Amino acid sequence: MRQEKKISPYFIVSVILLVLLAIFFIFPLYWIITGSVKEKSDIIVKAGQSVKWIPTSISWDNYARLFKSSTQFFGAKIPMAIRWLFNSVFISVVAMLLTCVTASLAGYVLAKKRFWGRGVVFSLFVCAMALPKQVILIPLLQQVSNMGFLSSKTPVLSEVLPLFAVICPVVGWPFGVFLMKQFSENIPTSLLEAARIDGAGELTTFINVAFPIIKPGFGALAIFTFINAWNEYPLQLVMLQQDSVKTISLGIASLQSEMSNDYGLIMAGAALAAVPIIIVFLCFQKYFTQGITMGAVKG
Repeated sequence: MRQEKKISPYFIVSVILLVLLAIFFIFPLYWIITGSVKEKSDIIVKAGQSVKWIPTSISWDNYARLFKSSTQFFGAKIPMAIRWLFNSVFISVVAMLLTCVTASLAGYVLAKKRFWGRGVVFSLFVCAMALPKQVILIPLLQQVSNMGFLSSKTPVLSEVLPLFAVICPVVGWPFGVFLMKQFSENIPTSLLEAARIDGAGELTTFINVAFPIIKPGFGALAIFTFINAWNEYPLQLVMLQQDSVKTISLGIASLQSEMSNDYGLIMAGAALAAVPIIIVFLCFQKYFTQGITMGAVKG
């Protein structure tokens, strides 16, 4: 006879706590999405009125006003909010790709290669992790200005080139090198030596032998880098001055006024900005969870 599994009090308490935490973290997203389709009377609660958790009616007026202003992009007329969203996605995706490639190669070299000064180089990366980017913001601004990223006389380049003023500082992320170095430590040296005996070059060895092992870390770094580039608000605020090259974060901030705030319009922009982050996490969540748990158990 099959014995029924008893539910312990610990299991019940754990489930209740997890449900409460899930509600706690999901509620801001729910409030933004519902607020973006609420009427102004439902958003602003006057004295004596109760908070309306569910919209009494669905209104798309906030999104209509969000997409009302337009701009020229490579000769085409598009809503300004879509241009802001494109700028954010472009910065985050390009920074993610460049950071993952450079950090994985640098981390692999620091972990598996033996050369003079290796410890000093790695120590510099660790020290750079403790250095706030705000401290070097002015030198970074001067550097990208001297490189010609902030302005261009060519109309086509002026549409995209200022975005690289944010991408280049984000690519030099010491945490990415540190993370990939730790993952590269798990690569068996015997596999690398076997590949060299078979005549494989350094790049072939990295792609065919090392990369499949560090792929979970690569996926985790992709999410971390995308979110880091997306949320790099101080750097975007200093580097991007023109309206057409602003990111969605700067665009939402510009929707606020000094005397009053249009919360419906702001939440519509916030809901639009949340879409790429959710898509990226859903695409890389398998590698993200593997990257978090990998190395917890050694065998």
